[in-house]
Amino acid sequence: MKTINFKNYLLALLASVAIVSCVQDDDFSVPESVGTEENKALTDLLSGDNIEIVSISEVKAMYDSDPDGDGDNDDAVPFRVDTNIVVKGYVTSSDLTGNFYKEVYLQDSPENPTAAIKIILSQVDSYNRFNKGREVYINLNPTFESGAPAGLYIGEERTGNEVITIGGGTETDQYGTTVTSLSKNQMDRSMLRSEVTADIVPVNVKFSQIESVHVGMFVQIDNVEFEDNLAGLRYFDPSEDYDTQRTLQSCSGFSYSNMGLETSSFSSFKNEVLPVGNGSISAVVSKTYDGSTLILVLNTTDDVNFNDARCELLNIDDFSELMFEDFQTASNNTNLDLTGWSNFAEEGSRVWREKVYSGNGYAEFSTYNAPDDVNIAWLVSPGLDLDAQGVEFLNFKMAQHHLSSVDNTVEVLVSTDYDGSDVLSATWNSVAATLPTQSNSWYDFIDSGLVDLSSYSGTLYVGFKVTGSGTDDNLDGAYQLDDFTIIAEQ
Repeated sequence: MKTINFKNYLLALLASVAIVSCVQDDDFSVPESVGTEENKALTDLLSGDNIEIVSISEVKAMYDSDPDGDGDNDDAVPFRVDTNIVVKGYVTSSDLTGNFYKEVYLQDSPENPTAAIKIILSQVDSYNRFNKGREVYINLNPTFESGAPAGLYIGEERTGNEVITIGGGTETDQYGTTVTSLSKNQMDRSMLRSEVTADIVPVNVKFSQIESVHVGMFVQIDNVEFEDNLAGLRYFDPSEDYDTQRTLQSCSGFSYSNMGLETSSFSSFKNEVLPVGNGSISAVVSKTYDGSTLILVLNTTDDVNFNDARCELLNIDDFSELMFEDFQTASNNTNLDLTGWSNFAEEGSRVWREKVYSGNGYAEFSTYNAPDDVNIAWLVSPGLDLDAQGVEFLNFKMAQHHLSSVDNTVEVLVSTDYDGSDVLSATWNSVAATLPTQSNSWYDFIDSGLVDLSSYSGTLYVGFKVTGSGTDDNLDGAYQLDDFTIIAEQ
């Protein structure tokens, strides 16, 4: 018969009473609500001397999808982790309804995340353990019974889909090398929960703003509805075998913006009729099987709230043009000097320039070969009286080239107290617009969408502010502006 050491039992009991309800930065104890063994494993892991906690962004950066720099990933090899690092994230997906299969997505924060990652498993019904919002620590180099470490792999699940994934091994075929699912043993030893289940606050975005960086994140899009021709249909088309895409649309002024919602044939809600109203939808950003297209995937139809009347597009005939600048009078490679426009360097020597390429004039700010460590430049439009007409909208086109980092961004701001000369003394408010990023092709002008100015009154100025650097690669690159337009309802 096994005997009990009552001294050790008493100490263990006292220790469990002392456990706090939340993991603090300097306190790695975990309540037993997640299970005694997992509690101890996580406590031991986080209190280890040689453990480093890294971000999801750092983990994703370990995988080089284009080692030879030729623009494709035919030579990419998943990275095997061989150091004692741990990554923490919060679950955004749930397979409770069967719409996700043997996969879990984590994002790096319950609110305002900056990165997310996919983990593929050999287990179904993972929601019992990795419920939405659960804080999860992944030991990327777990130790097994033999005492030997067995590093996990960072790569793609399918060649070329560009969805960075954590897996347990690799396999190679004629298309390349990809990661394979974590075994149950790997999952049990590497994926450890804390007691925290956080409220995941969706990232509020427009369809036009969703990019590859959002894959795995929980997002919300407002003013959304299913396409007109889908009325009466269900989430899943029974004529298909695996997945059905239904097109969502959002009124974007004079036209619709669109995105696909994908539903699995195994989802419990597949036979629900699509709602016909307008409203908000919250879902996880994913990609189609081949990685070619960004899509949304629901955890549950409880996240679809289409109770409002369908939106109506604006009629261009109801609007007139109040201000327009196409920069066709530009003199190539000169400092921009157009009547009514302010061109101001807050810091550094560079200002906005007039450019002409293939007969098209535009404004450009570039820090290429600039001598300045920091260069902040403003381009401010002429003022416009907003009290003289009805609802006004701003629209413009913008492109980029040679952006080297997500840190290199352009801000669109408006002011109603700018005096026409002193930029820094004015009050500037940021407005949301669709802007080019690294993922856009160089010199490809994209539409900003309609920026609603109706909440402002008085004389309004629009400012474009870029922070660049000639010495910091993270702030190198250029932005181009064209077809600046303000319209108003007649």
